[in-house]
Amino acid sequence: MEKTLDLITIGRSSVDLYGAQVGGRLEDMGSFRKYIGGSPTNIACGTARLGLKSAVITGVGDEHMGRFIREQLVREGVDIRGVKTDPERLTALVLLGIRDEEQFPLIFYRENCADMALCEDDIDEAFIAEARSVLATGTHLSNSRTAATVLKALNLARRHGAKTALDIDYRPNLWGVAGHGDGESRFVESDAVTARLQSTLHLFDLVVGTEEEFHIAGGSTDTIAALRAVRKVSDATLVCKRGAKGAVAFEGDIPDCLDEGQSGPGFPIEVFNVLGAGDGFFSGLLKGWLDDEPWPKTLEYANACGAFAVSRHGCTPSYPSLEELRFFLERGVLRPDLRNDAELEQLHWSTNRKGDWSTMRVFAFDHRMQLEQMDGYTLEKGGAFKRLCLDAALQVQDGRPGYGILCDNRIGRKALHAAAGTGLWVGRPCEWPGSRPLMLEPELGLDCGGLEEWARDNVVKVLCFCHPNDDAVMRAKQEETVKRLYQAARRNGLEFLLEVIPSKVGPVGDTTTAQLIRQFYDIEVYPDWWKLEPMTTAAAWQNTIAAIEAYDSRTRGIVVLGLDAPETELAESFAVAASYDLVKGFAVGRTIFGDVARTWLKGEISDAAAVSDMARRYAQLCEVWDAARGTAKENGSDARRSS
Repeated sequence: MEKTLDLITIGRSSVDLYGAQVGGRLEDMGSFRKYIGGSPTNIACGTARLGLKSAVITGVGDEHMGRFIREQLVREGVDIRGVKTDPERLTALVLLGIRDEEQFPLIFYRENCADMALCEDDIDEAFIAEARSVLATGTHLSNSRTAATVLKALNLARRHGAKTALDIDYRPNLWGVAGHGDGESRFVESDAVTARLQSTLHLFDLVVGTEEEFHIAGGSTDTIAALRAVRKVSDATLVCKRGAKGAVAFEGDIPDCLDEGQSGPGFPIEVFNVLGAGDGFFSGLLKGWLDDEPWPKTLEYANACGAFAVSRHGCTPSYPSLEELRFFLERGVLRPDLRNDAELEQLHWSTNRKGDWSTMRVFAFDHRMQLEQMDGYTLEKGGAFKRLCLDAALQVQDGRPGYGILCDNRIGRKALHAAAGTGLWVGRPCEWPGSRPLMLEPELGLDCGGLEEWARDNVVKVLCFCHPNDDAVMRAKQEETVKRLYQAARRNGLEFLLEVIPSKVGPVGDTTTAQLIRQFYDIEVYPDWWKLEPMTTAAAWQNTIAAIEAYDSRTRGIVVLGLDAPETELAESFAVAASYDLVKGFAVGRTIFGDVARTWLKGEISDAAAVSDMARRYAQLCEVWDAARGTAKENGSDARRSS
């Protein structure tokens, strides 16, 4: 059978709730950040980020947390055919905290959890046969049913010519040799655990663990003696992790000193969070191992991925993309606290964003001031109308990708909330309408702390009326506000869209927008999206795109705004903009809803008629954009003008 997968991991999965406060007791944590977790699940995600085709066999509950894991795995590019949804059991949960460099309290909620209900019937031979390698983790050897499941998968893997690997991953309390309050414990001696592990070690080509984990696998607290005991029952390559000293690999006999093993370069970084570092390490190790790299290079990958995990908050979210890893290995460490390395963090952010938004057809009904000025407007009517706008957007979208909305929270709250989970791209404005110098909506707070309450799929959008000719005071005020908002968006994991409209401030030429873009990049604002006025000359577009790509070649792209232009005028601007690959689509509002809103607010048309009319206008603009993009591709303009 063709090997369509590089890796299948098997074992535990969980939702990790990480204490957001650092330096305190878990008892005192006031808020938590939710991440995907569990060693094999983390490793599947970590290897997928490094370009491997990865899958996981695990179990989740038929509830919100189980759906979160499944959806997050899909976002990470992990094959989920092996993820079993258990209608009777809950998804495992872990609470974790960062106390200091040595204390990392955690509590496992795994009583009769979904992943521990895996059984031999859940192992599909055809699925296993697709993989070049299968990785098991130690926890699922702790129970007779899950151990039988793992052993079946391993034996099938070997039958079909796949490599096999073991992450010893010893958690004493998950083996029942430590209490619930000892989740942080990494080693408790147990002859029974040693015997169970040693009965399986002959099945592996690669065995990885810390010194303490080899102590339990080898039945000795002397690391050399433990490694030699493992070697007696296994021909696997043994990789021993040594913390700050890196790691060593042994392909044959175990020498008298760990330093005599094969090693790769380590990285002098600050220890901020060791939880999940081993899974990051293993992800890098598997990348090198499956690419047939020599052990020094493979261990270099592993040490680097472990370094990223140690320096950041969370497990899977901290793991690097392949581009990020290569950049780091070439550039090296500039500061030991990698999470505060601005260049590296921007690369981490931009190469790990999820979702394909290569086409953007956005219905913008985030307008507030324009709606409030219409005859018949009340807050209640405005909210109801924006709900109709959403209905029109969903009608046109019809479950397809590449569609979105811009919707505010002040008038359009019901529509904004209803849009969650629909598959629409959702942008949410922050500026006080018409303000110059820029002011933000009061709900955000002075420090933009209100973003903490936003849905994670909302995109922070801000409109700044600015011009290169602005005086120093105006420019400084606006840039400070934009940067404050941008930094808050990053802290909260929200994408950021910056809209600039210079034509409302002063005359524009071929360099106006490009100059503004450079000014914002110069203050270290890196928007995921730019929302720009349509430009009428090729020189203006080329200057603008060159300015963006000079600072950020990985930006999501540009959407073109409408400014209440008639459809014929928009069609002309689309024909020009679509010639540039960095322009992903449009964000148009009043051209779609303006006339409809005026008549609906006065009670002259029904809800159904309003939705139908807006859906027609929106669909027509989508068709115009798609046609313009198609023509551009036929003419070869994409390739010519995207650089």
